[in-house]
Amino acid sequence: MADFLITTFEGGGNVPPVLGMIRRLRARGHSVRVLGDAVLGREMEAAGATFRPWTTAPNRADRRGDSDPIKDWVATEPGGGLLRGLDTIMIGEAANYAADTMAELRRQPADALLCSDLLFGPAIAGEAAGIPVVIFACNINLMPMDGLPPVGPGLAPPTTAEEHEVAAGVAAWFRAALDERLPVLNAARAAHGLVPVSRPEDQHARAAMTLLATSPAFDFPATRLPPGLRYVGPLLDAPGWAPDWDSPWAADDTRPMILVALSSTFMDQAGVIQRLLDAVETLPARIVATLGPGLAGTALRVPANAQVIDGASHDAMMRSAALVVTHCGHGTVMRALSHGRPMLCLPMGRDQNDNAARVAFRGAGIRLTPDADVPALRQAITTLLREPRYAAAAKTLGAAIAAATRPDALVEALEELLAGPSCRHAA
Repeated sequence: MADFLITTFEGGGNVPPVLGMIRRLRARGHSVRVLGDAVLGREMEAAGATFRPWTTAPNRADRRGDSDPIKDWVATEPGGGLLRGLDTIMIGEAANYAADTMAELRRQPADALLCSDLLFGPAIAGEAAGIPVVIFACNINLMPMDGLPPVGPGLAPPTTAEEHEVAAGVAAWFRAALDERLPVLNAARAAHGLVPVSRPEDQHARAAMTLLATSPAFDFPATRLPPGLRYVGPLLDAPGWAPDWDSPWAADDTRPMILVALSSTFMDQAGVIQRLLDAVETLPARIVATLGPGLAGTALRVPANAQVIDGASHDAMMRSAALVVTHCGHGTVMRALSHGRPMLCLPMGRDQNDNAARVAFRGAGIRLTPDADVPALRQAITTLLREPRYAAAAKTLGAAIAAATRPDALVEALEELLAGPSCRHAA
């Protein structure tokens, strides 16, 4: 049995897949340690891991918005949220994440290091320590892949000359943003005796394996997968803070239920939730909105046909829902599709635009901007409830994801890595 060290951070939707990874590894008898933000300790230990908090790297003690080192919601320019992420945790803090990871590996060696794809620093320590490094993404791949549109604004695969030009422009912008931060990354590598890399994504490419906890049935098809990259399917474990949910409505209430779930993290989304409540107030429907830890306790004007709660099991609510209104975080999207629920997509940044693009491209939902006004929101919700093609497409896509997902794929990939040198994707 192996000893795995996982490095992660409190980023909302990235946490439940880590819990799922811990539980699956522990069920096979492996030992798991986690380095992460202090606020994650109780959940990680309950899942079966030994936990240690970051010491020199950013370390959140709670889930309030003001403790978030990225604060991407304050960015006003296109792509500004990604730039803040690069500077505050991904590359800007690489030296500190590497130092903490190396200190833990010296305290107790590990057989393999599993690094969040959004933290470049821990992989430096793993490489310097000479152990297998695995990049773990709880979403679509952030790094460029042949044949896929660049991430960020939520582009569909280009088909026209104009669309190809837009995609090339976005790719060039992302390339420049990464290259601008290359000296910071290489300085962190040099501190651990490693040679410089030519491009920041080479740090991830040096890993033995990259695991995407999503499905090729959801993603756009790549023309070629990078060596060592595998889709292992979504991990839909529930967060430790979400209690069970009991419907406040009578069992014979036939009005369609709408779930509003706009991120468990703070993204300054209270105004969007209020406009949604205003939009559905006159509709013959039932509405339940979850605020999540980032907005817990926020005061809103709640109409008579709505319930607003801090949090609860989304699985329980989606079983009763006819429609999910979401920011399009990967976990919420995968969960909605697993229940065959169509979505109103209101992406606010991070990976959300790209998830929304995939939902809309497959006809499983409608995509609007989060500043959509009340009439536009009401019209989109009405359309999704009245036109069965959206629900049919969501069921089809959800079934395709389920058919392509093997429950043991993640653990089998890691065990294969430790058993031998081969870790290339099986084409």
